[in-house]
Amino acid sequence: MAEIPAFEDFVSGKERIGVVGLGYVGLPLAVLLAKKFSVVGFDISEKRVEELKEGFDRTGEVEKGELLKTTAQFTTEERELRKCRLIIVTVPTPIDRHKIPDLRPLKAATRTVGRNLSEGSVVVYESTVYPGVTEEICVPILEAESGLKWKEGFHVGYSPERVNPGDKKHTIDRIVKVVSGDTPEVAELLKNVYGSVITAGIHVAPNIKTAEAAKVIENTQRDLNIALMNELALIFHRMGIDTRDVLEAAGTKWNFLKFEPGLVGGHCIGVDPYYLTFKAQEIGYHPEVILAGRRINDSMGKFVAESSVKLMIKEGKQILGAKVLIMGITFKENVPDVRNSRVIDIYEELLSYGVKPSVYDPVADREEVKKEYGIDLIERPEEGAPYDAVIVAVKHDQFKELSPEFFSSICRTKPIVLDVKGIYDREKFKDLILWRL
Repeated sequence: MAEIPAFEDFVSGKERIGVVGLGYVGLPLAVLLAKKFSVVGFDISEKRVEELKEGFDRTGEVEKGELLKTTAQFTTEERELRKCRLIIVTVPTPIDRHKIPDLRPLKAATRTVGRNLSEGSVVVYESTVYPGVTEEICVPILEAESGLKWKEGFHVGYSPERVNPGDKKHTIDRIVKVVSGDTPEVAELLKNVYGSVITAGIHVAPNIKTAEAAKVIENTQRDLNIALMNELALIFHRMGIDTRDVLEAAGTKWNFLKFEPGLVGGHCIGVDPYYLTFKAQEIGYHPEVILAGRRINDSMGKFVAESSVKLMIKEGKQILGAKVLIMGITFKENVPDVRNSRVIDIYEELLSYGVKPSVYDPVADREEVKKEYGIDLIERPEEGAPYDAVIVAVKHDQFKELSPEFFSSICRTKPIVLDVKGIYDREKFKDLILWRL
């Protein structure tokens, strides 16, 4: 039976750490670990690796100066992983169009790791999965590709990622890290390795499935709380009550949870609950509350679009051929990522009414928007003016300071502004038609 490497061997540089997948999760982790250890960062995208070597991170998570000075080695050569005795897998785990977990990226990464697995190595997964994936799906692939036997020739662990894209306050090192291993010795190794760079502390879960479950319920809980706020917004709109005013008043109670209504997209909150519900249904339980929350959140884009159409009708505007500007298409403020953005629901619903929507987003990656949604972003808001309505869908910093005069300048007649994120002050915008979710 091969022994796992000693923590001291990683500290001395005798043993190396590999990070597979250099996206929002993997890149910051690789750079952080490289401050204490010898690190290899592997990605299948040659373009991504070349950009990182030049100091450019298109996700905006790591600054150029930090990238240029890091000792982490970025590569597309999978054979470099053979030199690593601790390999951390951080690839995406999306869902398909049927809301079913898509484990293809995870399986492909696992095959790559398996082909290059050295005896006695430890493979740790950070990708979001449902309980059981690491041991029931990934381990057999590692065994088949490497020819090694689990717990004899190699070991596995799970440590859920908790990256919050665009958040410069809650960075990796400032978030408590959960670790787990297939043996107490592996868990201890991971506790020491991650604990060397994470100042917030380490929590050792009793087993891998517990750690996997902890990850999916973190975002499921947020999803359900936001769903409640969205359902309240649907109710209050029918009652003629401003939801934001209600939340502000209720928020004065010390134990009121301050969630807000909004579009729920991205590759965490809008995806992770489906991993849990998939596994629940597989074992014979039909989850009702979780899926109800998902249905509400997935319906909000349609509600926003319908509300804009109703407002235009009230103002006597012709809907067929009406021009509407959508400001923001990323899944979250101040990040370029457009994956699983629910703003596209607004866009597609407007198209179904015969409206001509334009999309402006100074933060989004133009190529990704075109590739993902087939939409050509306009260069500046004024490009398609005059508009019949404007929907501010994302709370980018650039949008926060926009004045009523700006909207008046790009709209015909009295401006209709739909403020999805509650950015603008109602008093300042009293001369416009301001709708807030």
